[in-house]
Amino acid sequence: MSILVYLEQRPDDIHPMSWEAMAAGQQLSKELSVPLNAVLAGGGNAANTAAAKRLDGVFVLEAISLGSYSADGYCAALRAAIEKLSPTLVLFPHTYQVRDFGPNLAASLDRPFVSDAVGVRAEGGQLVFARQVYQGKLHADVVPAGDPPYFASLQSGAFRADRLEPAARPAPIEQIPVEIDVAQIRTRPEDPFQESKGEVDLSSAEIIVSVGRGIKEEENIALARDLAEVIGGELAASRPICDNGWLPLERQIGSSGQTVSPKLYLALGISGAIQHVVGMKGSKTIVAINHDPTAPIFEIADYGIAGDLFEVVPALTKALGSSDD
Repeated sequence: MSILVYLEQRPDDIHPMSWEAMAAGQQLSKELSVPLNAVLAGGGNAANTAAAKRLDGVFVLEAISLGSYSADGYCAALRAAIEKLSPTLVLFPHTYQVRDFGPNLAASLDRPFVSDAVGVRAEGGQLVFARQVYQGKLHADVVPAGDPPYFASLQSGAFRADRLEPAARPAPIEQIPVEIDVAQIRTRPEDPFQESKGEVDLSSAEIIVSVGRGIKEEENIALARDLAEVIGGELAASRPICDNGWLPLERQIGSSGQTVSPKLYLALGISGAIQHVVGMKGSKTIVAINHDPTAPIFEIADYGIAGDLFEVVPALTKALGSSDD
């Protein structure tokens, strides 16, 4: 038995969600005492970066047609890696790219694909994946049928990249040349999809200050914006704020917005509806400010302030601002 993690590359680095998938792989490989390898398409420094993590090996797929992403090309290349390595489980980050080619890859091998999982464990000799259903209100255990390999993508924030274990010594890197018939590539690549077409991609923000209905009026968002500026964070919101047009849609967090996992998430006047929570519950530290001490947000918050945000937030901004002086 072995585990293979797919690492998605961006123009200048490895996609952050790939590190979360690797963290899941490290956790499971340690529990099962099985080898863990990583695979990526294309060269560059990404392979060396990956090799610095606790892995048994890093495999680089090489083909001229992999210079630009295409679902057909990546499927063909990864099939070659799977045939060579014979993994039991292949883990992916649940990115837009993986959503495009992942199910196609699994189907081409007549194998199941579990998408957007929030957990994975071994139980009774079987792999069990946890998936959210009914907008995160319930978790369902999914056991893939048939013979391995099994394929699964992991939800952003489900595993913590900051818990990745470094390598005692760099993992070996091996090139896997693959031959891909260019005629089989049916699509022409376009510019990579951007999660946010505005000024910021919230999925990469380390600090987020998010506002909800408790902010009451559009002009009051300035309070949150001032706090975000003082602590070097990004401004975000729950759905009602964006529906009202008070902030652009690319700043919406939740089931119909972005999924984030910053180091610090400040929830201002957010009650904690499940539709919002599914988008931010992977945050490392959650601080909630709400006038209602029974608000559901306090159930997941690491720190909570039951008080008037119009009093608390300005005081907090002033205190944090003066601490920099």
